[in-house]
Amino acid sequence: MSLPQLRLDDLLSELQARLEAARATRDRVHALLEAVVSIGSDLDLETVLRRLVGAATTLADARYGALGVIAEDRERLVQFITVGVGEQEIGAIGHWPEGHGILGLLIKQPQALRLPDLGAHPESYGFPPGHPPMRGFLGVPIRVRDEVFGNLYLTEKRDGREFEEEDEVVVSALATAAGVAIENARLYDLARRRERWLETSAEISTALLSGGEAGPVVELVARRVREVADGTLAMVALAETEGDEFAVVAADGSEARKLAGARFADAGVAGRVFSEGRATRLEDGRSGFAFADVVVGPLLVVPLGTGSAARGVVMVAREPQGAVFDDGTQRLLEAFAGQAAVALELAERRRDAERVALLEDRDRIARDLHDTVIQRLFATAMTLLAAIKITQKREVAVRVQRAVDDLDDTVRQIRSTVFALQSHAGEGSLRSRIHVLVDGVTEQLGYAPSVRLDGLLDTIVPDEVANHLVAVVREALSNVARHAEADRAEMSVDVGDGELVLRVTDDGVGIAPGEHRGGLRNMARRAQDLGGTLETADAPGGGTVLTWRVPLPADDDA
Repeated sequence: MSLPQLRLDDLLSELQARLEAARATRDRVHALLEAVVSIGSDLDLETVLRRLVGAATTLADARYGALGVIAEDRERLVQFITVGVGEQEIGAIGHWPEGHGILGLLIKQPQALRLPDLGAHPESYGFPPGHPPMRGFLGVPIRVRDEVFGNLYLTEKRDGREFEEEDEVVVSALATAAGVAIENARLYDLARRRERWLETSAEISTALLSGGEAGPVVELVARRVREVADGTLAMVALAETEGDEFAVVAADGSEARKLAGARFADAGVAGRVFSEGRATRLEDGRSGFAFADVVVGPLLVVPLGTGSAARGVVMVAREPQGAVFDDGTQRLLEAFAGQAAVALELAERRRDAERVALLEDRDRIARDLHDTVIQRLFATAMTLLAAIKITQKREVAVRVQRAVDDLDDTVRQIRSTVFALQSHAGEGSLRSRIHVLVDGVTEQLGYAPSVRLDGLLDTIVPDEVANHLVAVVREALSNVARHAEADRAEMSVDVGDGELVLRVTDDGVGIAPGEHRGGLRNMARRAQDLGGTLETADAPGGGTVLTWRVPLPADDDA
């Protein structure tokens, strides 16, 4: 009886072992199904990838797991997601693998790979200092449609054994299911970004075409580009007139302050994108972004407009070691930049039309002032002058003469207004520069000074004299604010009779005898450089009158 009993025990043990194996297989199948459901229940790509690595390590009972996303050139890894490696170990490693050794072998030969000892394989590249020890290895490619998206890497089974064929089958099945989940997440991410780009395009177009200033809208373009492209830095650079230099007109993100107003030559990637009209992506943007001491990682540059209508470039960057910009982001940014360029062009044409209408209105007002008001005032003054000759009383003559002088002064002021109205110069005109300067010093003075500009400032004053004049006006008004203790200030600029005369009058404490100020010396030196003079005198009733007088070139010398 002992022999049959022994065989029965063996059969029962074998049956129990098979039941345990079936139960383990069932459990792994259930775990695999749960993992597939888990990674497919979210549409955020980053979340899907992290769940995939975690599920793979659990199914294979591995201590360490990682997922490497392959670059478009199919030669390296551009993203590396890990499970099981702590923060201290990450800091000790220094940088993630780029696709050498066994990892590179899986990129070149995308098929499942099991190894009992990583270091014994001839393709082994070794580990950097601080890397945890790893022996057993299982690598499985992840395919999205017909494209290898990346690879799953598992090392070190927790029980110390080698990875088995069953581990490879389960992880390969998970990778197959993950390909569908990754594709869904990528499509959802692309649709969501496209929607955000469309919303941003509508926002930019509305802001521009509703009459908004171009400056704030361009800043909005930079901000939205950075946000929608998931970048850390974005900027808009417009080409100068000659096309050999770019000026940064808006920047947003980290270190954007360093880029405000920066200029750079077109020799880099921006010039190439602008001239060729084709977008460019760089995995390391330092080669195309070497200015302002700004360090960037992946870089995407697209032209702002197409062909001869191109206005500049839009650039967006990520931090070093960040994910490279993909095709989808490039296409969306190209479409957005094209729409933004059209909106900028339309807004500029609308502003040109408004400017033309304004100038025409100003011309009409100037003609009316010149042909009607001045002529009537001049006729009235002539009548009063004739009346002086026939009056018998001195008091009447004095009053009439005062009225004539007032009319002359009124005529001069109206002529100054006519000159200002007829000046078609833009923001860089001499009149505009002086008014901007006066507006800027008003807060420092505590009151608005009186300003009168008479003559053809924007027509016959050379650039050199204009630059000196602006500097002298700034210095004179600053002296009034710092030293005069004045409650009122008047400034006039007269152009005529071959000279330019600036007068600044205040009702302050005046200049003490023997007092020497550096500002006065600078203004006098500027006058001497131009062949002119600087004079200071006491104003009637107290204060100072500063007169800065320089000659102007004759018409045939100008």
